[in-house]
Amino acid sequence: MKIGWIGLGHMGNPMARNLLDANFDVYVYNRTISKTKEVAEAGATVCASPREVTEQADVVITMLSNAAAVEAVLQANHGILAGLSEGKIVIDMSTVSPDDSARFAQWVENRGGHFIDAPVSGSVAPAKEGNLVVLLGGKQTDVDYCRPIFDVLGKTAIHFGENGKGSAAKLSINLLLGLTIQGASESLILAEKLGLKKENVIEMISASACNTPIFQMKKNSFQKETFSAAFMLELMSKDLGLVRSEIEKAGMKLPLAEAAEETYRQAKADGIGQEDVAAVYAELKQRNF
Repeated sequence: MKIGWIGLGHMGNPMARNLLDANFDVYVYNRTISKTKEVAEAGATVCASPREVTEQADVVITMLSNAAAVEAVLQANHGILAGLSEGKIVIDMSTVSPDDSARFAQWVENRGGHFIDAPVSGSVAPAKEGNLVVLLGGKQTDVDYCRPIFDVLGKTAIHFGENGKGSAAKLSINLLLGLTIQGASESLILAEKLGLKKENVIEMISASACNTPIFQMKKNSFQKETFSAAFMLELMSKDLGLVRSEIEKAGMKLPLAEAAEETYRQAKADGIGQEDVAAVYAELKQRNF
C-alpha cells in the first residue's frame, strides 16, 4: 500500500514518520517545503503538488489546520481531486465539522474515490508514540482496508458510522477536553484565591477521584505557569467554535460548552492562542488576580 501524506505540522510530521518506520512507501506534500526535510531524510518521497501525491498513492491522508485548508488541497488546480482515480481512498484526519466531512466525501465519491473522516484524539506526544485514538466515519469496507494504517498511528481506532460521524466524535471528545482543562484551571484559581498553596492543591487533585490523565499531563504547566504548546489553544478555540455551531444547529442548550467557547475565544483574542491549551489557566488567572 502506497500512502500519500499532505500536512507536516506538529501532528502530521511524527505520524508520517511512524508510517515510514512501519515500512510503508510514503509520498508527501507540504506547502512550506522546508517541513518536508525531516521525512525526506527518513525515506519519504517529496512531491511538488497534492495532485502528484494522489497520482502516486493508493491512500491519500490529509492532516491540516481547518476545513478551508482541506478544501483548498482538494479543489486546487493541482489538488487531490485533479489526481484522483477510481478506487483510491482519501482520509482526512483534520478536525472539521460533520457537514464538512460529508461534503468532502461527496466530492471524492463523485470522482470515483472513497472517503474516510478520521480525526484523532491526542496531541504531539501520543502522535510520536503511535498512541492516538482514531475516530472513523466512512464505509466499513474502506475502514477495514485502511486498518493497517490506523494500527500504526493509534492505539485504538473506533468506527462510528457513515461519513461525518468521525468528525462528530472528535467534536464530542474535544468538548470534554476543553471543559476538563478549564475546570481544573478554575479549581486551582479558586484555591489560590482562598489562600491555598498551589502545589498542595495539585497533590490533592492527583490523589482524588477527580484526577485524570490530562490533569497529570498538564499539572507541571499549571505549577510553573509555562505553556509550551502540545495542542495550541487557538485550535481548541476553533474546535469549540465548531461545537457551538453544532449546538445552535440542533437547537440545544449546553451551558458549559457555551461558557468554555467564550473563555477560549477570549484567551485567543488576548494573544495566547499559540500557547498550549492549558494556558486557559493564565487567561482565567489574569481575570481574577
